[in-house]
Amino acid sequence: MNLISINDLTEDDIYEIFKIADKLKEEKEEIELKKDSILVLYFEKPSTRTRLSFESAIIKLGGHSVYLQKDTTHIVRGESLEDTVRVISLYADFLAARVFNHNDLLRMADVATIPIINALSDLEHPTQALTDLYTIREIKHKLEDLKIAFIGDIATNTANSLMVGAAKLGAEVSLIGPKGYNPNSLYLNKAREFNRVDVYDDIKEGLMDADVVYTDTFVSMGQESEREERLKRFMPYQLNQDALSYAKDDVIVMHCLPAHRGEEIAADVIDGPHSVVWQQAKNKELIARAILLFLSARE
Repeated sequence: MNLISINDLTEDDIYEIFKIADKLKEEKEEIELKKDSILVLYFEKPSTRTRLSFESAIIKLGGHSVYLQKDTTHIVRGESLEDTVRVISLYADFLAARVFNHNDLLRMADVATIPIINALSDLEHPTQALTDLYTIREIKHKLEDLKIAFIGDIATNTANSLMVGAAKLGAEVSLIGPKGYNPNSLYLNKAREFNRVDVYDDIKEGLMDADVVYTDTFVSMGQESEREERLKRFMPYQLNQDALSYAKDDVIVMHCLPAHRGEEIAADVIDGPHSVVWQQAKNKELIARAILLFLSARE
């Protein structure tokens, strides 16, 4: 089994991952990895939290990690991605890949004989969404009937995975961004198969009575040349105290990090009493362990 898309997981699968995470916290989890399991991290983009969380996770589970940057492999000298993955499958037990093109993950899955984990692509960030949903459940003690609002760039990979995962688990989703700027239609339509997902350009209307307010960077990796244009478009949708005032009194604020204080989020919000970003970041390692155990149990 692979984890390339949040769509690869059923509701039961997601809750099974959460159950494993709960047991890990209590040190009661009985699933074990094969002795000296190896996780290869193949990354085409920079990473802090995702890389550290998976490297820490495999070590805590008694295994080892190998980090491969694309430009240190023979892919840059003409070897195919498929042949590279065939070799990785001979040496390792898991492959977590961070890629520019989501289709490359599908190419990997076609030839791999080990589980492929999407550590971020241009379309999705499913491990982040699982971390986010677990954190919400940990704090709010449920996901059903909560209102989760995502403000700013509502077409990011994180937004795509989060909206589908949240709707699948019974949460209402509100997407708030500039007029005429739309979320990815494939993910929006998929999320709407499970629950209500609304799109707003009005901040007050979109954030009203939200239980959770989420934001992400306005300039994602690979969009640096568009920085000035994107900031001009999205700055009116900064998550600041004025915007937050429309949400519920016990709202929690989330950000997948890295954060740019003064851009997508105000410093007094991310560092304020409603912010749970550090609990969210800490849970990435816990969920990484749970994902590895979940996938190993299905091999």
